Amino acid sequence: MLVHRTEVIKYTLDPVWKPFTVPLVSLCDGDLEKPIQVMCYDYDSNGGHDFIGEFQTSVLQMSEARDGVPLEIECINPKKQRKKKSYKNSGIIILRSCKIHRNYSFLDYILGGCQLMFTVGIDFTASNGNPLDPSSLHYINPMGTNEYLSAIWAVGQIIQDYDSDKMFPALGFGAQLPPDWKVSHEFAINFNPTNPFCSGVDGIAQAYSACLPHIRFYGPTNFSPIVNHVARFAAQATQQQTATQYFILLIITDGVISDMEETRHAVVQASKLPMSIIIVGVGNADFAAMEFLDGDNRRLRSHTGEEAARDIVQFVPFREFRNAAKETLAKAVLAELPQQVVQYFKHKNLPPTNSEPA
Repeated sequence: MLVHRTEVIKYTLDPVWKPFTVPLVSLCDGDLEKPIQVMCYDYDSNGGHDFIGEFQTSVLQMSEARDGVPLEIECINPKKQRKKKSYKNSGIIILRSCKIHRNYSFLDYILGGCQLMFTVGIDFTASNGNPLDPSSLHYINPMGTNEYLSAIWAVGQIIQDYDSDKMFPALGFGAQLPPDWKVSHEFAINFNPTNPFCSGVDGIAQAYSACLPHIRFYGPTNFSPIVNHVARFAAQATQQQTATQYFILLIITDGVISDMEETRHAVVQASKLPMSIIIVGVGNADFAAMEFLDGDNRRLRSHTGEEAARDIVQFVPFREFRNAAKETLAKAVLAELPQQVVQYFKHKNLPPTNSEPA
């Protein structure tokens, strides 16, 4: 069974192939001593490649090749070997380095003790409408819910299982606060700035419902203060240089971002940190700007041209899931998160804290 085919090196008798990666299961079923057949051909554009030679090795043998200590293996053509007594080989294959890297999964990091640090950011701008009006996105219906609460429950009920203390900061933006009615883009919805934590998803829902009568919806829709707020804590976590904390910011909003330049810059900076941003768009507004932040098609850049280190934003319009089971929304919202967690810790070369050595 063919496991890997290298690229073709043309116009030389001394080819140097690019390094490549092969899953250990595909290569040898995880058996380091299992024989591996390597065959070398002279490429022909019509597909009739000429056999040069072959050799047998194993991962155990190839692992003897280290940086600065290459492994040399003779490439043998059995037909030529049988015909000519003077035949030595058809060339020497030099293996410069062979390393086994363990690829950890999202589950490996969670079982290794990584905590998902969940923060909610809620849009209280005037475009949401008066929460007492049934047409408002913040109106809590007789069933005790609205699109904001549905998004909080869908995401939070899953993420809270990955956090041991289940205490989550819940922040608001775009509202005027008592007593002086100044606009704030980064306030604790429990009105306790020194302790903005809510106990579980139910605690977030209770704090949200309780704060509605005490604030005035205003504007503009600024994301960057809350993104930077969570990024500060994520930056502190990097000082430990362990895979113990990963931060998730859920922003629920109804409209167009007012501070797009600042938000782009904040997201690009946050992409270097153990942090992901989930944006759930409620209502029927134009969410083109959110799609822009979600760099699935192209890497996000700040207004200065700096490129994001990785894609950390996942945008989901709630309207596509209004009539679907809440599990469907949760699956869509959290689809990219496991990969983002693994990608960050792999880039930083951080194994799970309580993992077995590879």
